[in-house]
Amino acid sequence: MLICHECQFENPSNHKFCQNCGSLLSQRLCCECGTNIANNVEKCHECGAVCGAVRIALITKNDLQQDLVGVSLELRTTKVDHSSMVCHYLDSQKRYQLLEPLPTLDEISNPEGIHIRVLDCQPNQITPLQAIITNQAQNLSPSSMIDREGITPLAQAYIAMQSQSYRGTPKIHDAWQQDGIQVILLQYRSHWQSLLTFWQEDSTTSLQRLEYFYQMTIFWEKLAPLNACYSLLELSNFFLDEDKFLSLQRLYIGRKKSTKEFNRQELNKTPTIQDLGELWQNLFRKSQQTKFSSIFDLLADLEQGKIGTIRDIQSRLADLSQKLRENTSEFAEQNIIEENLIHSESITTETVTVLQQDKNNDTRTIANAIYEDLATITTPIELSNLDDAGYTNAGKQRTHNEDCFGIETQISKVELPTSRTIAARGLYILCDGMGGHSSGEVASNLAVNTLKDYFQFHWTEKKIPSREVIYQGVITANQTIYDVNQNDARCGVDRMGTTLVLLIIQDNKVGVAHVGDSRLYRLTRRQGLEQITVDHEVGQREISRGVEPDIAYARPDAYQLTQAIGPRDSTSITPDIKFLEINEDTLFILVSDGLSDNDVLVKHWETHLFPLLTSNANLDIGVKNLIDLANQYNGHDNITAVLVRAKVSLVRRNQS
Repeated sequence: MLICHECQFENPSNHKFCQNCGSLLSQRLCCECGTNIANNVEKCHECGAVCGAVRIALITKNDLQQDLVGVSLELRTTKVDHSSMVCHYLDSQKRYQLLEPLPTLDEISNPEGIHIRVLDCQPNQITPLQAIITNQAQNLSPSSMIDREGITPLAQAYIAMQSQSYRGTPKIHDAWQQDGIQVILLQYRSHWQSLLTFWQEDSTTSLQRLEYFYQMTIFWEKLAPLNACYSLLELSNFFLDEDKFLSLQRLYIGRKKSTKEFNRQELNKTPTIQDLGELWQNLFRKSQQTKFSSIFDLLADLEQGKIGTIRDIQSRLADLSQKLRENTSEFAEQNIIEENLIHSESITTETVTVLQQDKNNDTRTIANAIYEDLATITTPIELSNLDDAGYTNAGKQRTHNEDCFGIETQISKVELPTSRTIAARGLYILCDGMGGHSSGEVASNLAVNTLKDYFQFHWTEKKIPSREVIYQGVITANQTIYDVNQNDARCGVDRMGTTLVLLIIQDNKVGVAHVGDSRLYRLTRRQGLEQITVDHEVGQREISRGVEPDIAYARPDAYQLTQAIGPRDSTSITPDIKFLEINEDTLFILVSDGLSDNDVLVKHWETHLFPLLTSNANLDIGVKNLIDLANQYNGHDNITAVLVRAKVSLVRRNQS
């Protein structure tokens, strides 16, 4: 099976072009200049950017070989020998091209093994291991399949972390073993910033350091059942991803890594939280950063065994963070800024509907757990970037498109060696018109253009518009369409109108307004997918009155709109207006019902939305993939989507 790098469509292995988008499967676009490059090339021949699928090959001696006697190695029958090195490939199938010399047998005999960079010359080809993991995730194969395939405990540890969508450990791409040697292909992370480098920067705050300590304790809880806590006892193993989230380069299973950083003699003893405290001490020593008194006391208590459990450490870190917030001037300054932004209006986060809850799973996913726990020590954040993309399609059954959307984004950034100032604002509008072949298109366009003009004159200050300003904007759009209806003497079903969902962003403040059944969703790593708006339709109205959902939506008019923009005067509409804050990387999704019908987004957000949270994900491709998804499962109506990706970063100020 070949996965298209453009649209992620699954193609038969013998195809040269994607059946869905027509892209050439043997080539990809350079991430920097857009030049077509072959899959088996590491760097772009035009700009020199690394665009190939570079992976880390972890090659180790399999200590558990005797336990695997008689196991059929169906994943791979390749031997790791020096004949492969002559051909410059790790495997005889010539898929993994060596970018570094193959290690000697003596080097492989090292308990930790050795890792080298390789280039995946067939990045679109699904590996047997990936197929097993995917089938297991979709309950198409039993969990015991991993054991039956003879996958070693080290590979199983990666699979266990990956199956829980845990971003801190590298994804496993391929694995095989032969003649006592195991090979694991991992996501390449060595080009990321190391934790030690970040720790040494003068702009790194004490709160940021506390947060990384806290992330390590979450790591500890998740790795302990896998006997992999020694992965946390090597400074060179810590990196920061593009979102400054703490990540590991690899896992160490069962034994302490041979390193001079730890002078203990018992290499096979169970790691303790005192070992973790020793690493923290070493982090301060190597970075030559001074410990403030409270963290000094914490580390001393750890060394003396006065702290008993990882939960105790987390409690102490949360207390330290709270005291630091109360006592540092940087938070006082931040509070002043927030008060000025809020002005005299009280902005509260409205209740939203969480969609990702699994009724059959009472436990939180690891990814959610980390972000929920980290909320206890939240540091000041600022918006660091704002990306967007929009697309509309008539659908498979309509010949005319009555949807319309508008996007206006402004970003200003001033960056100096010692400071950075960024200001971002965005206006995003989506409308789904109604009222006949031409009327719906007119109404949706009128609403979008009216609101764009309105906010150009009523959103002049560098703060989020007030509730009253947003309300008057919606009323103005309604009046514009209503006047056309009156002037044309339209009546009944001939009166044109439109739904509306409006998103306003000013730095990390958000305003939302909507009328009708077009929706706004919010996606974060901590909460998953949330529906922010509630449809204005008869079924939802009945539910709000206490009627059971099954009964409410059994009505023949359940999906009839209770309000829309334009058909009636302003006294007949009550737009829902909410205010939110952006406290972590967030993807906002504005959609018409052509995409939200039949719970298409709810069912497919993990595959079609979650990957778009990362900075290098192409939103233009992502939004088109959403349209294709809607046409695949719906297609009965016009389809429109607007994606807005808000990236945040920690506020950095020099500490005295």
